[in-house]
Amino acid sequence: MQNFASQFLLPFFLSAIVVIVITVAAERYGTKAGGIIGTLPSTMVVAFILIAINNGIGVATDAVAVVPAEMGINIVFLLIAALLSRRSLPLAIAAALSIWAMLSSVILFIDLKGIILSLLIYAMLMIPSFLFLEFFKKTRSSRRVKIKYTPSKILIRGLLAGAVVAIAVSLANIGAALSGIFSVFPAIFLSTMVIFVMEHGPDFAGAMAKSMIFGTPTIVAYATSIYFLYPSIGIAWGTIASYAISLAVAFLLFKATRKMA
Repeated sequence: MQNFASQFLLPFFLSAIVVIVITVAAERYGTKAGGIIGTLPSTMVVAFILIAINNGIGVATDAVAVVPAEMGINIVFLLIAALLSRRSLPLAIAAALSIWAMLSSVILFIDLKGIILSLLIYAMLMIPSFLFLEFFKKTRSSRRVKIKYTPSKILIRGLLAGAVVAIAVSLANIGAALSGIFSVFPAIFLSTMVIFVMEHGPDFAGAMAKSMIFGTPTIVAYATSIYFLYPSIGIAWGTIASYAISLAVAFLLFKATRKMA
């Protein structure tokens, strides 16, 4: 029962809270703030603590080496979902998930374990994707939107995110490579895009996608910090220090959003 709670119930409720906070923040304060908040490490924190406790720090560091590259693939997911959502939401999600699965399979096949190569892959995918939305597609950030919150609306958002993330985290304990891949499965991105396309349309969802892409260095900073700090200072202090570094990166990114369109 305790294992079920840690493996399924905790990620379920945590992710539900995270998506509710992200969506409400974007609606109340605009997509710039929502995007940065949406990329703060959340379920990944739980996933890697569980991996390290259940399988050892060595497995956790092997798994976390995949995260920057996989985050780059998640950015491709966001880009495709944002572009195709104007045509059809089911098409956008199906295409984005299919390409995510294909690219993630490549990462799994090559058995990526080097953090430097992983960071390079991330940069090669993140920078062109953001520049494409910012300058070529001229995707503009959205300000706050007026919305009436009801218990059923909040509940549906939480259930959608909780179900997706709980499944992903449950799969994040099957080998080092798969652990790294599923620990950053784009569940939060998926839930957020579905909610915003359905409730506010593709323009708002596209603006949120651009902001979340811009905010992904917070997750990469957390993963990279874990890679070096878990072996040196342990799980507890490594988690605390890594999150502090991630928050510092988020603060700098938030300041930089003033220059975004």
